Amino acid sequence: MQIKNNTFVITGAAQGLGEAIALRLASHGARLALLDVNAEPLERTLESCRHAGSDCRAFICNVADENDVSRSFELTGEQLGPIVGLVNNAGILRDGMLVKVKDDEIVDRMSLQQWQQVIDINLTGVFLCGREAATHMIRHGQGGVMVNISSISRAGNTGQSNYAAAKAGVVALSTTWARELARYRIRSVAVAPGVFETEMVASLKPEAHERITSAVPLQRTGTVEELAHGVEFIIENDYYSGRILELDGGLRL
Repeated sequence: MQIKNNTFVITGAAQGLGEAIALRLASHGARLALLDVNAEPLERTLESCRHAGSDCRAFICNVADENDVSRSFELTGEQLGPIVGLVNNAGILRDGMLVKVKDDEIVDRMSLQQWQQVIDINLTGVFLCGREAATHMIRHGQGGVMVNISSISRAGNTGQSNYAAAKAGVVALSTTWARELARYRIRSVAVAPGVFETEMVASLKPEAHERITSAVPLQRTGTVEELAHGVEFIIENDYYSGRILELDGGLRL
């Protein structure tokens, strides 16, 4: 698929991986709908994408809210033309042990709120945006591609019951959609990043950062530009569908 002059929706576009993906596509002349709940950083991403030459719009959108999602996609189609691509990137962390024990006493448990918040954004949000994107793509008959950001944690990771479950679900959705939507020339792919140099990782204490980096066979974190390049590959390769692109520097949890 050609990136230039085609319309893509990117969720969680205000910062980190979403921002890097947006800038990568903007540099290739994509029309972009940037979705996020954080208005101020989203505006900065919008200006950066415009400076890179993109025709783009920003929409304040909670991806777990069905009405928000429907409205954002409808406005995108009206203002930027038929949607042919979606990058489902929005996500949050609410880490915690399922049951935390100290001195043989249970001192804490993962709350239902911790569980539900992550499932709502990281999994239900992917479903809602994917359903809306597929609806638009089928109606316009031009085909398309959906790139859903999963995680290396999909295989299970200590302290991340909620996050791991959601990211495993993202992979299941991606492969299911690839089968269901191929007849409409719509591809669906998951990306499973390892540890990338986002603001959160960069803010870790040096010893924590070193511990994470030393576990990666390549002995470094990934750059957000490297992940954005992976998304670009998926979009441009029309035979890549129903698979997981693993970008983890060789790390396996």
